[in-house]
Amino acid sequence: MPYIRTTVSKPLTDENKENLKAKLGEAIALIPGKSEAWLMLAFDDNTSMYFKGDGTQDYAFLQVSIFGSTSDAAYDRLTAALSEIVNEELGIDRANIYVKYDEADHWGWNGINF
Repeated sequence: MPYIRTTVSKPLTDENKENLKAKLGEAIALIPGKSEAWLMLAFDDNTSMYFKGDGTQDYAFLQVSIFGSTSDAAYDRLTAALSEIVNEELGIDRANIYVKYDEADHWGWNGINF
């Protein structure tokens, strides 16, 4: 039950969203037991963002939520992959990308909880 919300300071084209969807769908498999089959994505673009008091560059913030937990090594691999994807697709410098992880013990879907 993974969920990735991608917030960026620049506008996204439909092509950007499709490319990100495909690449994020592949990358989530770096977390054992997770796959695109259950992945939900959200994109927030053209957001006013500041880092270190500077709002003149492009920034990205990715929030990754998963049901259960995983290892630090899996998170390290996914952070590297997400940073690469955003950098390649949107040209945002890796130093301007934050990734946050949330682990959930309870996750609801289709009117029930896992």
